[in-house]
Amino acid sequence: MTEQTTSEPPIQERLLDELRIYGADYADLRRLFARWLDLHATDAAALIEVANSEHAGRPLTPARLSERIQLSPNATSALLNRMEKAGHILRTREHTDRRTVTLRAGEQARLLAAEFFTPVAQRLKAVINAYPPETIEQFHHFLNDLHQAMQTSLTEAAHRTDK
Repeated sequence: MTEQTTSEPPIQERLLDELRIYGADYADLRRLFARWLDLHATDAAALIEVANSEHAGRPLTPARLSERIQLSPNATSALLNRMEKAGHILRTREHTDRRTVTLRAGEQARLLAAEFFTPVAQRLKAVINAYPPETIEQFHHFLNDLHQAMQTSLTEAAHRTDK
């Protein structure tokens, strides 16, 4: 009788699996945030996108939010009306072109998001800080390259479905 050995998949496959698992974990976290705020998952996703973009210094317009959360312009408008009425989102006109609307998180929403996500961010930063800066820099470039490859794939897939 021969013993059957199972070989581990190559490191590239294992890494992609781990990235998929991390993505699923982040999706689970977004759903928990929605439940915590008693919001629809799409509303919570919009709030997260607005808050993250604002935090990064690149506030979103309604059109860009629509792209980020995959909603039609009409559905995004209804979402923004609902979120603005609840105080979760503010629409401002900060651009020199006064027709351009900028989305900001409302103060209460910003505080609640910080309360929910700060412990997670601290845990993730502790993990990152355990690695040498050179490794983090390489991983940063690696993730950016993966992002670019995924963006190309998404664009191609969108063109195939736009028939």
